[in-house]
Amino acid sequence: MTRFDAADTGARRKLFAEAVLAHRNRGSQFLTIEVDPADAPDVDADADADEPAPAPWIQFADETFNLDCTDAELDRLKDVLDEFPECRIEQIERPEEADGANVRVTARSDANRLGQFADRALQATYELDDDYRAWVTQL
Repeated sequence: MTRFDAADTGARRKLFAEAVLAHRNRGSQFLTIEVDPADAPDVDADADADEPAPAPWIQFADETFNLDCTDAELDRLKDVLDEFPECRIEQIERPEEADGANVRVTARSDANRLGQFADRALQATYELDDDYRAWVTQL
């Protein structure tokens, strides 16, 4: 891979697909995609102002995507899954010390389709603008 960020739909999906291929070819532990903090949704008014919310992220490993989300975000993620029948929720964990859930989505498909899913999941789940910038931060 020669680039690690993209800010439009086509470029992000191509970047994510290339990252999936690189992850598979390298046999790396996991692939991490993060939304640029400048494009992340605003922090909840009830959140601690001294501690900014982390930018949304999604990880991929062993045919599974992993992400954290609130209940409202989980509902939006479930709507995205209707567009991707090859993807299904495998597990939802709700740690007592966390406000939301950690969701694992099984995704068995080719790299291009996985790139499409990652882009749609990030954009819809976290209500990101069409031109959000994402970074592949770990391969």
